[in-house]
Amino acid sequence: MKINVIDLFAGCGGLTDGFLQTGKYNTIAAVDWELPTVNTLKNRLSSKWNYDLTKNNILHFDIQRTDELLHGYMDSKFGISEGLISLVNKSKVDLIVGGPPCQAYSIAGRVRDKNGMQDDYRNYLFESYVKMVEYFKPLTFVFENVEGILSAKPGGISIIDRVKDAFSEIDYEITDNLRANALFDTSYYGIPQKRKRVIIYGVKKSKTSAQQIRNFYSLMQSKKQPIPTNAKEAFENLPKIYPLNEQNGIKKSHAVRLNGVPLPENHEPRFHSKRDVKIFEILANDIQCGANKYASTKSLIQLYKEQTGKDSKFHKYHVIREDKPSNTIPAHLYKDGLRHIHPDPKQARSITVREAARIQTFDDDFEFLGSRGDQYKMIGNAVPPKFSKLIAETVAEIHLKQNNNQEELCQK
Repeated sequence: MKINVIDLFAGCGGLTDGFLQTGKYNTIAAVDWELPTVNTLKNRLSSKWNYDLTKNNILHFDIQRTDELLHGYMDSKFGISEGLISLVNKSKVDLIVGGPPCQAYSIAGRVRDKNGMQDDYRNYLFESYVKMVEYFKPLTFVFENVEGILSAKPGGISIIDRVKDAFSEIDYEITDNLRANALFDTSYYGIPQKRKRVIIYGVKKSKTSAQQIRNFYSLMQSKKQPIPTNAKEAFENLPKIYPLNEQNGIKKSHAVRLNGVPLPENHEPRFHSKRDVKIFEILANDIQCGANKYASTKSLIQLYKEQTGKDSKFHKYHVIREDKPSNTIPAHLYKDGLRHIHPDPKQARSITVREAARIQTFDDDFEFLGSRGDQYKMIGNAVPPKFSKLIAETVAEIHLKQNNNQEELCQK
Protein backbone atom coordinates (compact mmCIF):
# COMPACT_ATOMS: atom_id res chain seq x y z
CA MET A 1 0.00 0.00 0.00
CA LYS A 2 1.29 3.44 -0.91
CA ILE A 3 2.05 6.17 1.63
CA ASN A 4 -0.43 9.07 1.41
CA VAL A 5 1.16 12.53 1.30
CA ILE A 6 0.03 16.15 1.46
CA ASP A 7 2.57 18.61 0.03
CA LEU A 8 2.37 22.13 1.52
CA PHE A 9 4.18 25.08 -0.11
CA ALA A 10 4.54 22.60 -2.97
CA GLY A 11 6.00 24.98 -5.55
CA CYS A 12 6.53 23.37 -8.93
CA GLY A 13 6.91 19.96 -7.30
CA GLY A 14 10.56 19.23 -6.52
CA LEU A 15 9.62 17.30 -3.39
CA THR A 16 6.57 15.66 -4.95
CA ASP A 17 8.46 14.53 -8.06
CA GLY A 18 11.20 12.87 -6.03
CA PHE A 19 8.67 11.09 -3.80
CA LEU A 20 6.65 9.86 -6.78
CA GLN A 21 9.78 8.55 -8.50
CA THR A 22 10.09 5.91 -5.78
CA GLY A 23 6.68 4.42 -6.66
CA LYS A 24 5.88 4.24 -2.94
CA TYR A 25 3.83 7.39 -2.46
CA ASN A 26 0.48 8.85 -3.42
CA THR A 27 0.13 12.64 -3.38
CA ILE A 28 -3.46 13.13 -2.23
CA ALA A 29 -3.25 16.95 -2.18
CA ALA A 30 -0.78 19.77 -2.79
CA VAL A 31 -0.99 23.51 -2.10
CA ASP A 32 0.88 26.56 -3.37
CA TRP A 33 -0.08 30.21 -3.69
CA GLU A 34 1.74 31.14 -6.92
CA LEU A 35 -0.22 30.33 -10.07
CA PRO A 36 2.70 29.58 -12.46
CA THR A 37 4.08 26.99 -10.02
CA VAL A 38 0.65 25.41 -9.51
CA ASN A 39 0.13 25.19 -13.28
CA THR A 40 3.59 23.66 -13.69
CA LEU A 41 2.89 21.10 -10.95
CA LYS A 42 -0.49 20.19 -12.45
CA ASN A 43 1.07 19.75 -15.88
CA ARG A 44 3.79 17.48 -14.46
CA LEU A 45 1.40 15.36 -12.41
CA SER A 46 -0.87 14.89 -15.42
CA SER A 47 1.74 14.32 -18.16
CA LYS A 48 4.29 12.28 -16.18
CA TRP A 49 2.37 10.62 -13.36
CA ASN A 50 -1.10 10.24 -14.96
CA TYR A 51 -2.89 12.16 -12.20
CA ASP A 52 -6.56 12.93 -12.65
CA LEU A 53 -6.72 16.72 -12.40
CA THR A 54 -10.54 16.65 -12.27
CA LYS A 55 -10.19 15.76 -8.58
CA ASN A 56 -9.13 19.40 -8.07
CA ASN A 57 -6.72 18.38 -5.31
CA ILE A 58 -3.82 20.59 -6.47
CA LEU A 59 -4.79 23.86 -4.87
CA HIS A 60 -3.85 27.42 -5.74
CA PHE A 61 -4.34 29.08 -2.36
CA ASP A 62 -2.70 31.01 0.48
CA ILE A 63 -1.85 28.50 3.19
CA GLN A 64 -1.96 31.25 5.85
CA ARG A 65 -5.75 31.12 5.52
CA THR A 66 -5.76 27.74 7.20
CA ASP A 67 -9.45 27.55 8.15
CA GLU A 68 -10.55 28.18 4.57
CA LEU A 69 -7.91 25.82 3.25
CA LEU A 70 -9.31 23.09 5.47
CA HIS A 71 -13.03 23.76 5.10
CA GLY A 72 -13.35 25.30 1.64
CA TYR A 73 -13.27 28.72 0.02
CA MET A 74 -14.71 30.88 -2.72
CA ASP A 75 -12.24 33.58 -3.69
CA SER A 76 -11.88 36.04 -6.59
CA LYS A 77 -8.14 35.31 -6.89
CA PHE A 78 -7.87 31.67 -5.92
CA GLY A 79 -11.17 30.31 -7.22
CA ILE A 80 -13.36 27.72 -5.50
CA SER A 81 -12.46 24.61 -3.52
CA GLU A 82 -14.27 22.30 -1.14
CA GLY A 83 -11.14 22.34 1.06
CA LEU A 84 -8.57 19.77 2.13
CA ILE A 85 -10.85 17.95 4.58
CA SER A 86 -13.31 17.03 1.82
CA LEU A 87 -10.55 16.32 -0.70
CA VAL A 88 -8.75 13.98 1.67
CA ASN A 89 -12.12 12.46 2.61
CA LYS A 90 -11.56 9.21 4.50
CA SER A 91 -7.99 8.72 3.29
CA LYS A 92 -5.41 8.40 6.03
CA VAL A 93 -2.72 11.09 5.81
CA ASP A 94 0.55 9.29 6.54
CA LEU A 95 2.96 12.10 5.78
CA ILE A 96 3.04 15.87 5.32
CA VAL A 97 5.96 17.42 3.43
CA GLY A 98 6.92 20.94 2.47
CA GLY A 99 9.11 23.95 3.07
CA PRO A 100 7.74 27.40 3.90
CA PRO A 101 9.27 30.18 1.73
CA CYS A 102 12.85 30.64 2.84
CA GLN A 103 13.57 34.27 1.91
CA ALA A 104 12.99 35.52 5.46
CA TYR A 105 15.51 33.00 6.82
CA SER A 106 18.18 33.24 4.12
CA ILE A 107 21.40 34.93 5.17
CA ALA A 108 21.59 36.74 1.82
CA GLY A 109 18.06 38.06 2.31
CA ARG A 110 18.92 39.35 5.77
CA VAL A 111 21.99 41.14 4.43
CA ARG A 112 19.96 42.89 1.70
CA ASP A 113 17.03 43.89 3.95
CA LYS A 114 17.50 47.04 6.07
CA ASN A 115 15.81 45.35 9.05
CA GLY A 116 17.48 41.97 8.54
CA MET A 117 14.07 40.45 7.60
CA GLN A 118 12.91 40.98 11.19
CA ASP A 119 9.57 42.35 9.99
CA ASP A 120 8.94 39.85 7.21
CA TYR A 121 5.66 37.91 7.61
CA ARG A 122 7.33 34.84 6.10
CA ASN A 123 9.21 34.32 9.38
CA TYR A 124 6.01 32.80 10.75
CA LEU A 125 4.67 30.79 7.82
CA PHE A 126 5.84 27.66 9.60
CA GLU A 127 2.89 28.17 11.94
CA SER A 128 0.48 27.37 9.09
CA TYR A 129 2.43 24.17 8.40
CA VAL A 130 2.16 23.24 12.09
CA LYS A 131 -1.62 23.77 12.01
CA MET A 132 -1.96 21.35 9.09
CA VAL A 133 0.10 18.74 10.93
CA GLU A 134 -2.02 19.28 14.03
CA TYR A 135 -5.26 18.74 12.10
CA PHE A 136 -4.33 15.72 9.96
CA LYS A 137 -2.05 14.05 12.54
CA PRO A 138 0.25 12.21 10.08
CA LEU A 139 2.66 9.61 11.42
CA THR A 140 5.55 11.79 10.29
CA PHE A 141 6.40 15.02 8.50
CA VAL A 142 9.33 16.35 6.48
CA PHE A 143 10.01 20.09 6.82
CA GLU A 144 12.64 21.57 4.47
CA ASN A 145 14.36 24.95 4.66
CA VAL A 146 17.58 26.91 4.18
CA GLU A 147 20.59 26.83 6.49
CA GLY A 148 19.75 30.36 7.61
CA ILE A 149 16.75 29.10 9.58
CA LEU A 150 19.24 27.83 12.16
CA SER A 151 20.39 31.37 12.98
CA ALA A 152 17.26 33.46 12.26
CA LYS A 153 15.98 35.34 15.34
CA PRO A 154 13.05 37.60 14.49
CA GLY A 155 12.02 39.50 17.60
CA GLY A 156 15.19 38.22 19.27
CA ILE A 157 13.81 34.69 19.58
CA SER A 158 15.32 31.80 17.64
CA ILE A 159 13.05 30.52 14.88
CA ILE A 160 14.32 27.00 15.52
CA ASP A 161 13.29 27.24 19.17
CA ARG A 162 9.86 28.46 18.03
CA VAL A 163 9.60 25.55 15.56
CA LYS A 164 10.62 22.96 18.18
CA ASP A 165 8.15 24.33 20.72
CA ALA A 166 5.32 24.53 18.18
CA PHE A 167 5.70 20.89 17.15
CA SER A 168 6.19 19.74 20.74
CA GLU A 169 2.91 21.42 21.74
CA ILE A 170 1.02 19.33 19.19
CA ASP A 171 2.79 16.15 20.37
CA TYR A 172 5.48 15.77 17.71
CA GLU A 173 9.19 15.26 18.27
CA ILE A 174 12.16 16.46 16.20
CA THR A 175 15.92 16.12 16.73
CA ASP A 176 17.44 18.25 19.50
CA ASN A 177 20.53 19.14 17.45
CA LEU A 178 19.43 20.36 14.04
CA ARG A 179 22.79 21.79 13.00
CA ALA A 180 24.62 18.54 13.68
CA ASN A 181 21.95 16.15 12.38
CA ALA A 182 19.61 17.93 9.98
CA LEU A 183 21.91 20.14 7.86
CA PHE A 184 22.79 18.56 4.51
CA ASP A 185 25.06 19.66 1.67
CA THR A 186 23.30 18.20 -1.37
CA SER A 187 26.49 18.09 -3.45
CA TYR A 188 27.41 14.99 -1.42
CA TYR A 189 24.12 13.35 -2.44
CA GLY A 190 24.50 13.41 -6.22
CA ILE A 191 23.29 16.99 -6.75
CA PRO A 192 25.72 19.05 -8.88
CA GLN A 193 25.57 22.14 -6.68
CA LYS A 194 26.66 23.34 -3.27
CA ARG A 195 23.23 23.61 -1.67
CA LYS A 196 22.92 23.43 2.11
CA ARG A 197 19.46 22.60 3.38
CA VAL A 198 17.89 21.74 6.74
CA ILE A 199 15.67 18.65 6.67
CA ILE A 200 13.54 18.36 9.80
CA TYR A 201 12.09 14.88 10.23
CA GLY A 202 9.25 14.92 12.76
CA VAL A 203 7.47 11.99 14.36
CA LYS A 204 4.43 11.61 16.63
CA LYS A 205 5.68 11.29 20.20
CA SER A 206 5.86 7.68 21.34
CA LYS A 207 8.23 5.21 22.96
CA THR A 208 9.97 4.75 19.60
CA SER A 209 9.83 8.30 18.19
CA ALA A 210 13.37 9.27 19.27
CA GLN A 211 14.73 6.08 17.74
CA GLN A 212 12.84 6.69 14.48
CA ILE A 213 14.39 10.15 14.24
CA ARG A 214 17.87 8.74 14.87
CA ASN A 215 17.24 6.08 12.24
CA PHE A 216 16.22 8.69 9.66
CA TYR A 217 19.37 10.76 10.04
CA SER A 218 21.58 7.69 10.29
CA LEU A 219 20.15 6.30 7.04
CA MET A 220 20.54 9.66 5.30
CA GLN A 221 24.17 9.86 6.40
CA SER A 222 24.78 6.35 5.08
CA LYS A 223 23.77 7.57 1.60
CA LYS A 224 26.31 10.38 1.62
CA GLN A 225 29.01 10.16 -1.06
CA PRO A 226 32.71 10.67 -0.22
CA ILE A 227 33.24 13.41 -2.80
CA PRO A 228 30.85 16.10 -4.09
CA THR A 229 29.22 15.94 -7.52
CA ASN A 230 30.61 18.43 -10.03
CA ALA A 231 28.56 20.55 -12.42
CA LYS A 232 29.85 19.12 -15.71
CA GLU A 233 26.94 16.71 -16.17
CA ALA A 234 24.47 19.59 -16.12
CA PHE A 235 25.83 20.95 -19.41
CA GLU A 236 26.39 17.70 -21.33
CA ASN A 237 24.48 16.92 -24.55
CA LEU A 238 22.72 20.27 -24.71
CA PRO A 239 22.70 22.44 -27.86
CA LYS A 240 25.28 25.21 -27.65
CA ILE A 241 24.14 28.82 -27.60
CA TYR A 242 26.59 31.34 -29.04
CA PRO A 243 26.63 35.16 -29.10
CA LEU A 244 25.50 36.85 -32.29
CA ASN A 245 28.04 38.99 -34.12
CA GLU A 246 25.31 41.54 -34.59
CA GLN A 247 22.69 41.65 -31.84
CA ASN A 248 19.45 41.01 -33.68
CA GLY A 249 16.62 43.28 -32.59
CA ILE A 250 15.94 44.39 -29.07
CA LYS A 251 15.95 41.14 -27.13
CA LYS A 252 18.20 38.65 -28.90
CA SER A 253 21.89 38.47 -28.12
CA HIS A 254 22.53 34.73 -28.64
CA ALA A 255 21.42 31.98 -31.00
CA VAL A 256 21.09 28.22 -30.52
CA ARG A 257 23.10 25.94 -32.79
CA LEU A 258 21.33 22.60 -32.90
CA ASN A 259 23.71 20.55 -35.06
CA GLY A 260 21.18 17.73 -35.16
CA VAL A 261 20.56 17.82 -31.39
CA PRO A 262 16.87 18.38 -30.52
CA LEU A 263 16.14 21.54 -28.58
CA PRO A 264 14.87 20.63 -25.10
CA GLU A 265 12.12 22.60 -23.42
CA ASN A 266 13.12 25.78 -21.58
CA HIS A 267 16.59 26.04 -23.16
CA GLU A 268 16.38 29.55 -24.60
CA PRO A 269 18.96 32.16 -23.52
CA ARG A 270 18.09 35.43 -21.86
CA PHE A 271 19.26 38.68 -23.42
CA HIS A 272 22.71 40.03 -22.52
CA SER A 273 24.25 43.37 -23.46
CA LYS A 274 27.46 43.39 -25.48
CA ARG A 275 29.27 44.60 -22.37
CA ASP A 276 28.09 41.62 -20.31
CA VAL A 277 28.89 39.18 -23.11
CA LYS A 278 32.46 40.53 -23.11
CA ILE A 279 32.75 40.21 -19.31
CA PHE A 280 31.40 36.63 -19.37
CA GLU A 281 33.93 35.67 -22.04
CA ILE A 282 36.83 37.22 -20.08
CA LEU A 283 35.85 35.44 -16.85
CA ALA A 284 35.13 32.00 -18.33
CA ASN A 285 38.32 32.13 -20.41
CA ASP A 286 40.33 33.11 -17.32
CA ILE A 287 39.26 29.85 -15.66
CA GLN A 288 39.58 27.69 -18.76
CA CYS A 289 43.14 28.78 -19.51
CA GLY A 290 44.16 28.55 -15.85
CA ALA A 291 45.23 32.18 -15.45
CA ASN A 292 42.97 32.74 -12.43
CA LYS A 293 43.41 36.48 -12.70
CA TYR A 294 39.89 36.98 -11.36
CA ALA A 295 39.90 34.46 -8.54
CA SER A 296 39.55 37.07 -5.78
CA THR A 297 36.63 39.28 -4.80
CA LYS A 298 38.86 42.36 -5.14
CA SER A 299 39.77 41.54 -8.74
CA LEU A 300 36.10 40.93 -9.67
CA ILE A 301 35.07 44.26 -8.14
CA GLN A 302 37.87 45.94 -10.06
CA LEU A 303 36.78 44.28 -13.33
CA TYR A 304 33.24 45.53 -12.76
CA LYS A 305 34.52 49.08 -12.30
CA GLU A 306 36.73 48.86 -15.40
CA GLN A 307 33.91 47.57 -17.59
CA THR A 308 31.01 49.65 -16.26
CA GLY A 309 32.61 52.71 -14.73
CA LYS A 310 30.62 52.06 -11.52
CA ASP A 311 31.71 51.24 -7.98
CA SER A 312 30.37 48.23 -6.09
CA LYS A 313 30.96 46.86 -2.60
CA PHE A 314 30.13 43.34 -3.74
CA HIS A 315 31.35 41.29 -6.66
CA LYS A 316 28.53 40.51 -9.08
CA TYR A 317 30.01 37.71 -11.18
CA HIS A 318 30.53 34.00 -10.76
CA VAL A 319 31.38 31.42 -13.42
CA ILE A 320 30.16 27.89 -12.77
CA ARG A 321 33.13 25.53 -12.90
CA GLU A 322 32.63 22.13 -14.50
CA ASP A 323 35.14 20.49 -12.12
CA LYS A 324 33.27 21.58 -8.98
CA PRO A 325 29.67 21.70 -7.77
CA SER A 326 27.77 24.75 -8.96
CA ASN A 327 27.02 27.49 -6.49
CA THR A 328 23.46 27.35 -5.15
CA ILE A 329 20.65 27.92 -7.65
CA PRO A 330 18.53 30.64 -5.94
CA ALA A 331 15.15 32.17 -6.70
CA HIS A 332 17.10 35.40 -7.29
CA LEU A 333 18.15 33.92 -10.64
CA TYR A 334 14.92 35.32 -12.07
CA LYS A 335 16.38 38.83 -11.73
CA ASP A 336 19.70 38.20 -13.49
CA GLY A 337 22.21 35.44 -14.16
CA LEU A 338 25.44 37.27 -13.36
CA ARG A 339 26.38 34.80 -10.62
CA HIS A 340 25.60 31.79 -12.78
CA ILE A 341 27.72 32.23 -15.90
CA HIS A 342 28.13 29.31 -18.29
CA PRO A 343 31.63 27.73 -18.09
CA ASP A 344 32.20 27.81 -21.87
CA PRO A 345 33.82 31.16 -22.83
CA LYS A 346 32.65 30.73 -26.43
CA GLN A 347 29.03 30.77 -25.28
CA ALA A 348 29.58 33.83 -23.03
CA ARG A 349 26.18 33.87 -21.33
CA SER A 350 24.34 33.03 -18.15
CA ILE A 351 22.67 29.65 -17.77
CA THR A 352 19.30 28.85 -19.30
CA VAL A 353 16.24 27.62 -17.43
CA ARG A 354 17.01 24.07 -18.58
CA GLU A 355 20.59 24.24 -17.32
CA ALA A 356 19.38 25.59 -13.96
CA ALA A 357 16.84 22.74 -13.87
CA ARG A 358 19.58 20.19 -14.58
CA ILE A 359 21.73 21.58 -11.78
CA GLN A 360 18.64 21.10 -9.59
CA THR A 361 18.30 17.52 -11.02
CA PHE A 362 14.92 18.00 -12.70
CA ASP A 363 14.48 15.53 -15.57
CA ASP A 364 14.69 16.94 -19.09
CA ASP A 365 11.02 16.05 -19.66
CA PHE A 366 9.97 18.32 -16.77
CA GLU A 367 8.31 21.32 -18.44
CA PHE A 368 8.26 24.68 -16.66
CA LEU A 369 5.36 27.02 -17.41
CA GLY A 370 4.91 30.77 -16.99
CA SER A 371 7.33 33.53 -17.93
CA ARG A 372 11.07 32.85 -18.00
CA GLY A 373 11.36 34.79 -14.74
CA ASP A 374 8.68 32.58 -13.18
CA GLN A 375 10.58 29.49 -14.34
CA TYR A 376 13.92 30.56 -12.85
CA LYS A 377 12.19 31.50 -9.60
CA MET A 378 10.34 28.20 -9.17
CA ILE A 379 13.47 26.20 -9.95
CA GLY A 380 15.50 28.19 -7.41
CA ASN A 381 12.84 27.64 -4.75
CA ALA A 382 12.55 23.90 -5.35
CA VAL A 383 14.00 20.91 -3.54
CA PRO A 384 16.21 18.98 -6.01
CA PRO A 385 14.10 15.93 -7.01
CA LYS A 386 17.10 13.59 -6.80
CA PHE A 387 17.67 14.63 -3.18
CA SER A 388 13.94 14.44 -2.52
CA LYS A 389 13.96 10.87 -3.80
CA LEU A 390 16.65 9.94 -1.26
CA ILE A 391 14.56 11.47 1.51
CA ALA A 392 11.49 9.59 0.26
CA GLU A 393 13.33 6.25 0.19
CA THR A 394 14.61 6.84 3.73
CA VAL A 395 11.15 7.73 5.05
CA ALA A 396 9.66 4.65 3.34
CA GLU A 397 12.28 2.40 4.98
CA ILE A 398 11.33 3.69 8.42
CA HIS A 399 7.59 3.43 7.67
CA LEU A 400 8.03 -0.18 6.57
CA LYS A 401 10.03 -1.04 9.67
CA GLN A 402 7.43 0.58 11.94
CA ASN A 403 4.57 -1.25 10.21
CA ASN A 404 6.39 -4.57 10.56
CA ASN A 405 7.00 -3.93 14.25
CA GLN A 406 3.31 -3.09 14.79
CA GLU A 407 2.25 -6.29 13.00
CA GLU A 408 4.60 -8.33 15.21
CA LEU A 409 3.10 -6.73 18.34
CA CYS A 410 -0.44 -7.50 17.14
CA GLN A 411 0.49 -11.16 16.57
CA LYS A 412 1.90 -11.61 20.08
